[in-house]
Amino acid sequence: MKVAKRIVKTVFFVNLLFSSAVFIVMIVLNISLSKSYKVGKGETFTLKSIIPIDVSLQNGEAVDTAIDTPGENYDVALKIFGFIPYKTVNVEVVDKSYVSVLGQPFGMRVYTDGVLVVDISEIRTEKGRVNVAEKSDIKIGDYIVSVDGKKIASNEDIADIVKNSGGKKLQFVLKRNKKKITKTVEPIISKMDGEYHVGIWVKDSSAGIGTLTFYSPTCGMVSGLGHGLTDSDTGNLLTVYSGQMVSAQIVNVKKGEKGKPGELGGSFTGEVIADISKNTVNGVYGKIQGEIPAANLTQIAMRQEIEDGDAQILCTVSGDTPRLYSCKVRRRDTTIFGGEENLVVTVTDEKLLEATGGIVQGMSGSPILQNGKLIGAVTHVLVDDPTTGYAVYAETLLSAAVEISENKLKAAG
Repeated sequence: MKVAKRIVKTVFFVNLLFSSAVFIVMIVLNISLSKSYKVGKGETFTLKSIIPIDVSLQNGEAVDTAIDTPGENYDVALKIFGFIPYKTVNVEVVDKSYVSVLGQPFGMRVYTDGVLVVDISEIRTEKGRVNVAEKSDIKIGDYIVSVDGKKIASNEDIADIVKNSGGKKLQFVLKRNKKKITKTVEPIISKMDGEYHVGIWVKDSSAGIGTLTFYSPTCGMVSGLGHGLTDSDTGNLLTVYSGQMVSAQIVNVKKGEKGKPGELGGSFTGEVIADISKNTVNGVYGKIQGEIPAANLTQIAMRQEIEDGDAQILCTVSGDTPRLYSCKVRRRDTTIFGGEENLVVTVTDEKLLEATGGIVQGMSGSPILQNGKLIGAVTHVLVDDPTTGYAVYAETLLSAAVEISENKLKAAG
């Protein structure tokens, strides 16, 4: 009887441990796998995971014998360890995509849609301090598009209108969270200079250095920077009204240290590469001007093809000629951490570490290659460890470039 009880307890605990292990495995897979994937025509769909996963069509047919027609979608069944049914994901077949991988530095000159409010302040009057902007519900991060029907393109535009207002109420058209709203603002006389003010500080343009990722001859778009162009005062993504991507060269390097991000110092050389079409969370995109030779075309890797391990960064740390440097990549679970940083990148190349200390500002957009394919682009550096940073999938960047190009064609039509 006691032996039977021991056997029952043993079986119970074994089942409990097995169930717990399966539950943990399910959680890990659930947060690391996407609901949908893309695969190039003629390529086999596989998933790289620390836990063995078998993939097959729901009818049991092998995936590599079925996925062959661009535009087709397949539901693929996943099984853990080859026999435990887990979930179904959708796989879309696409034509293989090729781009010219770049890695050269570029300069950005951008002008916002209206002017960006970066600060508000009190005005000293004969009756005390008054915060006109706050009373009028104008917030940092708002874009001032027009005042009393006059389009605003600079700080001087607002200053002239306010100064000559005579104290009458003005209608400010703002853009906030992509929606236009109107606020009534009443200028007041400052005790300091006897003129009308509203206490709003704005910025109308921005400039900087980044790295070009690729040129797509298919859609004619250039991608660079890897992350969105944001305002240094508010941290908000800039709404770009117009701007240009211009050629540049690196003239000096501020080496990165723990707690102190390094930086590439550059100068614009003046040649226009592209007019900026859009500023997105994944970088800036522009329609090419002139020609970039469509030579040495490199295939875009799909996210499931990327392996944890050795890779290469193509970047420029002197002049305008890019070089390849060794690094290691590790896939990052964006389901848990959120954001657009899909990969962790660690510089291992001694020459790059000697020159920059690792990843520095200005290297954003630097292409990352693995197994002869473009897998991503550098986005940010870790402040506490300059040898390491984040990267975004090349697949994501190309999808954005194609979408922007198609939207421009629709607008033109």
